[in-house]
Amino acid sequence: MAVLVKDLVEKIRLEPIYSSDALLLKEITTSDISRPGLEMTGYFDYYSPERIQLIGMKEWSYMQAMTSHNRYQVLLGIFQDSTPIVIVARGLEVPEEMIRAAKANHVPVYQSGTATSRLSGEISSFLDTQLATRTSVHGVLMDIYGMGVLIQGDSGIGKSETGLELVKRGHRLVADDRVDVFAKDDVTLWGEPAEILRHLIEIRGVGIIDVMSLYGASAVKGSSEVQLAVYLENYETGKVFDRLGNGGDVIEIAGITIPQIRIPVKTGRNISVVIEAAAMNYRSKLMGFDATKTFEERLSKLIETNKEENE
Repeated sequence: MAVLVKDLVEKIRLEPIYSSDALLLKEITTSDISRPGLEMTGYFDYYSPERIQLIGMKEWSYMQAMTSHNRYQVLLGIFQDSTPIVIVARGLEVPEEMIRAAKANHVPVYQSGTATSRLSGEISSFLDTQLATRTSVHGVLMDIYGMGVLIQGDSGIGKSETGLELVKRGHRLVADDRVDVFAKDDVTLWGEPAEILRHLIEIRGVGIIDVMSLYGASAVKGSSEVQLAVYLENYETGKVFDRLGNGGDVIEIAGITIPQIRIPVKTGRNISVVIEAAAMNYRSKLMGFDATKTFEERLSKLIETNKEENE
């Protein structure tokens, strides 16, 4: 997987110093960023030319102390054919030798007024997201009160209809049918729609609905963290379902573990309201307010009180 230089330039809003249409199509294949400090001294034993090269104040200051000839020779070593882009931070002046080296080895040079550390963070965050390995899962991803809820279940059980009802209740659709998920970091699972299905939802008997056109821009969201999974299953007499909320079920997607709630579906049950309540209850638990724990404490006190009265 790769990101084009032009995608990075547009996202981070970089100013061109030396570039062309062809150079904008160079591929960035890693989110790692190199600050070529040692390379400025002429040490290239462990140099990684395939990385973005970011020039900050330290590198720039060292470069300024060099003679023009030495500066050009070092920059020729840094600017290689496999180097996707060189970025000069803090609005620092780009020396003429850098432009010559860029032209010689066909490497685009861009400038940014942003501080080096902040710029590095913005670039890494963008590339980590774009270069992450995607996994497709079947379901509906909704943003409910700011929380990403993945609704899954057997085919035909009403996932899309539930998603549409949640949209009507003021929540936002992220993806229907196919959700592309990826690990944004070691603990964060992120989801987004397939481009062909963006803002669309399929309702059996009605067809394809453009949620954004019908309900407005506030009814959709481009992507969301996936924090809770809800699995819808047909209600069966005798089947045991969690009634206290202390089941503790989890699922693993793209190497990230998230909690899962299984909800029985039967005629007359308003599933969208139940999912809405489940999302609010989960958020409440994250904030330290656990209704199940409160109930268990009250039950323990009641048992203890009855025990004392009977003694």
